Amino acid sequence: MIPGQDPQANRLRLGRLIQSSGPWPFTTRRVYQNPDQSQLVWRSRDHRKSLGVKRASRLGNLRGLLCFSLWMPRQLNWWIGLIFALGSLLFILGSCMSLVPTLASTWPQAASRINLIFFAGSIPFTFAAYLQLFQAANASQVLHGRPQRPVPLIGWFPQDIGWLSCALQFPGTLLFNINTFNAMLPSLGWLRQDLKIWAPDALGSLLFLLSGYLAFIETCHAHWAWKPASLSWWVTFINLLGCIGFMISSLFAFVPPWTPRLDIAALSSVFTLLGAVGFLIGSLLMLPESAPATLPSLARH
Repeated sequence: MIPGQDPQANRLRLGRLIQSSGPWPFTTRRVYQNPDQSQLVWRSRDHRKSLGVKRASRLGNLRGLLCFSLWMPRQLNWWIGLIFALGSLLFILGSCMSLVPTLASTWPQAASRINLIFFAGSIPFTFAAYLQLFQAANASQVLHGRPQRPVPLIGWFPQDIGWLSCALQFPGTLLFNINTFNAMLPSLGWLRQDLKIWAPDALGSLLFLLSGYLAFIETCHAHWAWKPASLSWWVTFINLLGCIGFMISSLFAFVPPWTPRLDIAALSSVFTLLGAVGFLIGSLLMLPESAPATLPSLARH
């Protein structure tokens, strides 16, 4: 191997590593120089999601990308965004019905039906989160030069920020499954509500928040950056705002043994709604982010 050359670059048949950056302790961006003096830029999110368009041009060409993104069933990232959007829509519906009871006034046992909507919304979240973890595990496999078979179902790459973000989000969705399922159980006292509903909700929201922040700084290549020209930055930034909404919602979902002065259930529903709206927008932006799918994942600098 040539002195000064990154071993990962050798495996990927890239040139000499001349620059690397990222939020400590992760590396999210590398620049390689080829023998012909041209440069290749590797980005963690682009590699993980097989994104083929130059980052700087994504947002500026949003209208054109939307045309490509209407139907891309061969792209896993497209399905992930679509399924996350479905779960977000169901959470928005449940939140609106909780805040405006007249919307569900014609339903028998309206509260149970609303809780069922939340549980139904948690299922697409879990499915999409697993697909995203599967995607990250296999991208990491390629990055580290491992053989393509067998395909890892989950993997173990805690040094990769993208995989770690997905690995935190997936169990968070499982906790949302538990939380929303238990919310359908009848006649729970305040202690059982806190143990069976609030505790998994709070822990799941915390995992979502950690996952959302890791995904955000992966696109920033730092612990914070302002990159409004990047579509991927907007995807992760709006998603992070949604995670913050869910976290605040879980704090208001705690049931005290006394009657609170404020309607904390309504406040919890408001922030659940805001979190779901953030996730919906971020999920829908993942569709144009995935287009066009035919360009190589390493963008020429």
